[in-house]
Amino acid sequence: MKFLKVRLLPIFILTLVMSCKESEQKTIKTTTVEFKKEGSLQILQKETDSLLIQLDIEIADNEYETSTGLMYRSSMEPEQGMLFIFDDVAIRSFYMKNTEFPLDIIFLDEEKRIVSFQKNARPFNENGLTSKLPAKYVLEVNANLADKWSLGLGDRMAFEKI
Repeated sequence: MKFLKVRLLPIFILTLVMSCKESEQKTIKTTTVEFKKEGSLQILQKETDSLLIQLDIEIADNEYETSTGLMYRSSMEPEQGMLFIFDDVAIRSFYMKNTEFPLDIIFLDEEKRIVSFQKNARPFNENGLTSKLPAKYVLEVNANLADKWSLGLGDRMAFEKI
């Protein structure tokens, strides 16, 4: 029995040492998602048709792009936005899952008129941010810009793809 204990002791010690060894850190490589200008957009004041703001836009018009949106990005320039284009007109609901910076979400109808806002949407908030009326287009810009630009219900947008 003593012989068995002596022979198993080195195996026990080796097992103990191996189990205490720090596990290797796995490195997860991520790629930065860069803004890709795909068009330009103008927002015009409803009464006078005067230009309120002009933006470079990235366009989300397929299922993957509309479900991903601005996720996994750390920021966006003030003169940039993402325009979501849907095939139909419906009540839209967005959330801020995996979105690292606050946004103003602007909902527009099929005539490209602003029908509602969700201002200063908080990063990583997974609560639904819903339009008050049906929308075909949704524009996301940095938080507080809708107020800075004095956007209002009924203001309209025009855009062109490049």
